[in-house]
Amino acid sequence: MKPRFMVVLLKELRETLRDKRTLAMLALFTVMYPVVLGFILQQMVNRATKPEREGAEVAVIGAARAPNLMTQLRQKNFTLREVAPMDEEGIAALLKGRKTVAVLRVSDKFVENYEAMRPAAIELWFDSAADTGSRPRDIEDVINAYGSNIAGARLLAHGVSPATLSPIKLQRYDTGTNASRSAAMIGSILAALFFPSFMLGMATAIDSTAGERERRSLEVLMAQPARAADLVVGKWLAAGTLAMVGVTLELALAHLVLSWLPLEEIGMAWSLSWGGLAMVCIAALPLSLFAAAVQVALAMNSKSFKEAQSLLSFVMLVPMVPGVLVSMLDLKTATWMYLVPMLSDQTLLREMARTGQVEAVPFVLTFLSSAVPAVAAVAFAAWRMKSERYVLAV
Repeated sequence: MKPRFMVVLLKELRETLRDKRTLAMLALFTVMYPVVLGFILQQMVNRATKPEREGAEVAVIGAARAPNLMTQLRQKNFTLREVAPMDEEGIAALLKGRKTVAVLRVSDKFVENYEAMRPAAIELWFDSAADTGSRPRDIEDVINAYGSNIAGARLLAHGVSPATLSPIKLQRYDTGTNASRSAAMIGSILAALFFPSFMLGMATAIDSTAGERERRSLEVLMAQPARAADLVVGKWLAAGTLAMVGVTLELALAHLVLSWLPLEEIGMAWSLSWGGLAMVCIAALPLSLFAAAVQVALAMNSKSFKEAQSLLSFVMLVPMVPGVLVSMLDLKTATWMYLVPMLSDQTLLREMARTGQVEAVPFVLTFLSSAVPAVAAVAFAAWRMKSERYVLAV
């Protein structure tokens, strides 16, 4: 003989799976976040690699006055286009077209000042509001290197070593990896991957509680030889099962997308293995159960189906707040983060993606941070179900 809560569980799952509209929404929420995440990152990769593939266009006024500089710019994969002299308004209009990343205007007295060993003026015009990446800065680096070479040659011509002007040589070593550099950025978007835990089971949680009470079918269910706890646990597991399956599939799809994208082109990395992902999914299972427990408990205390929808639509945003604050404040990983539902899952996944290995304690804390409050919410809902005033909505 099946346990009574299993009967309720199968009944609720059967009713949910019969509704094609609900199934379509579940599939949408499962696929939507990984696809959107992949699209955003792909656009970032495209923007980062486009200048390297095509060469950024630079308009030059008076290019013939500095041929060596033009050669060095071409060697850095800049596409130079010589244009006629124009005023400031014309340069601004040219940059506003967003085809040209910068305009170089070589002074009319450039050759005269150069030969007289006076500073020869070169103007660099660019639009900082345009999405040109670091290309104007790269042009500036080329010009500075060009000036340094000229200064070195002049010093040698006067019998002075250029090293005299550089008494200190700074050598920079970056020990950061792509994974550690990308941890902050990936961490800020990981919360969206766990958000469906609060979306996928919400419809079932509301319909099986506030909806059944509004339709007066809950009274018939209460008249059956089953304890209130069995009814609540069955409804809770039905909503939680849908969320657990959806989130697991979503994480697997996100892992496929992030592993396929060439994130190294934008200085990022995703080194999580399938084994590590499986451990993260297991630790995240209680989050779906916690979301379902809270939704069932709150929906039971709503007087109508619409009230339950409005209340849960607001409440499900609350777990995202800690993750957003941690991302905005750029806080370092701490033990207390593994004690906050949803933030713990986000932190665990971020650390796994960054280092590829995490100790057992964070997994245990992540699991318990959602499991303990989930049990408490179910106990409250079971106690609430015993009230006739609740069942009759009086």
